[in-house]
Amino acid sequence: MASVTVRNIPDETHRALRVRAALHGISTEAEIRAILENAVRPEGRIKLGSLLAEIGRELGGVDLEIERDKTSSEPVSFE
Repeated sequence: MASVTVRNIPDETHRALRVRAALHGISTEAEIRAILENAVRPEGRIKLGSLLAEIGRELGGVDLEIERDKTSSEPVSFE
């Protein structure tokens, strides 16, 4: 997992982070991780899999109950 060092944070900002972390019952470091996670990966973001599933539903869906041919095939010959 990557590490990041942030330098020159104003004292007021650091105090606010410590207070916010204490209110949430977590460490300052955990609070900063949560803030960064929410900033770059917001909960309302569109996820690729969800988007593709929605497109599939709009196009009539996918029939997963297709009868498959279960007979075995002959091995490939490279001769």
